Amino acid sequence: MRMIAAILTAFVVSAILAWLLAHAEGRWRVLDIPNERSLHSHPTPRTGGIALLAGLAAGVVTAWVWNGYSLTGWPLTLAVVILAIVALIDDRHTLGATPRLLIQVLAVLLLLLAGAHPPLDTLLLVAVALFLTWMINLYNFMDGMDGFAGGMAVTGFGTFALLAWQAGYPDLALGCAVIVAAAGGFLLLNFPPARLFMGDSGSTVLGLLAGVLILTAHREAILPVWLGILVFSPFIIDANVTISRRLLRGEKVWLPHKTHYYQKLVELGWGHRRTVLAEYTLMIACGGSAMAAATQSLWRQAVIIAGWAVLYAILIYSIHRVEQRREPQT
Repeated sequence: MRMIAAILTAFVVSAILAWLLAHAEGRWRVLDIPNERSLHSHPTPRTGGIALLAGLAAGVVTAWVWNGYSLTGWPLTLAVVILAIVALIDDRHTLGATPRLLIQVLAVLLLLLAGAHPPLDTLLLVAVALFLTWMINLYNFMDGMDGFAGGMAVTGFGTFALLAWQAGYPDLALGCAVIVAAAGGFLLLNFPPARLFMGDSGSTVLGLLAGVLILTAHREAILPVWLGILVFSPFIIDANVTISRRLLRGEKVWLPHKTHYYQKLVELGWGHRRTVLAEYTLMIACGGSAMAAATQSLWRQAVIIAGWAVLYAILIYSIHRVEQRREPQT
């Protein structure tokens, strides 16, 4: 019963607050003004992360009041608060890339040094810190299309909720389910055509939580890290390939652009709705594959990962081919 209460609370609080923020005026109305690198054409509020985080907090508090449930210790909670506050400031006043990155690294190191069990050696600490910092920024980079980041939260954390429940970790399953519910409430206002954007306050926190979840599931033998990465691979592959190509071209990767593959599909005429529904299909397939592979031998998991690598290569190649065919017409 506490699970149902916590999940419903997260969904309702997120949905109601999302609606209020979409129609807010005054200081609560922070607009994302479209420019040449935007996929949207009308100014849209970008404070939806507040609704998502409020729903998440309400769900966790409900579970705690109901039966003493604790989703996180104070290090993760503090890291989330730091990221959310800095992102909200950035959404209003546009901080530079360097201050944002330094604060993100600080939040990650605080989390790892205060909350890692068992303690990490130096090399592993650096590797995990880099991974979590990249997940924070990766999720932020990929939050550029109606319904996209919220959909990845629903499918990604939903997959881990099912896996944690099957593995006998009900508290972790509940935590993931609360994130799913909060993201679902936000999606009511964010699904194409979006009336509210997530903003950095939502995307950076979801990125951190996704990274922590992948590592936690590996540590608890729920899902190996390579399959955890597969769950979130619709974001991870697109972001890593795109950033790598931009680095090779000597571009400043921290600046806004329209070269992610989901952006290319929208620009090629698919539009937001068709593109995001195709991405949802990909996300569900990745989550289902990871769940099916979780109980398989290591070599079978390797075959599944290799199969997905080939599929992603085909998809990327196909998008480039379509672009090349359309170039003479532009």
